[in-house]
Amino acid sequence: MVIGKVAGTITSSSNCIHISGGRYLLVNKCNQKGEIKNEFLVALDLVSAGIDELVMIAESTSARETPVSANKAIDAIIVGIIDVIDENDQVVYKK
Repeated sequence: MVIGKVAGTITSSSNCIHISGGRYLLVNKCNQKGEIKNEFLVALDLVSAGIDELVMIAESTSARETPVSANKAIDAIIVGIIDVIDENDQVVYKK
């Protein structure tokens, strides 16, 4: 899994992936402290993440193993919104 910060939304007038209720977000990969890396990806959002929220992203084969994304051309999917990251008994990120 990858940690990322939601940077924006992706809108397309047409696509071949028909997922009801899904939207695509532009996500900037970041470290465990929420510091961005300027490495972007497009991820399917099914958890209603908002701009500037830290999210957990499943990539590649794992992204296609949900009931919604099975057998679809999905390479990244947001699977959770992060509230707190604890590293070595110290909180390094808090929403």
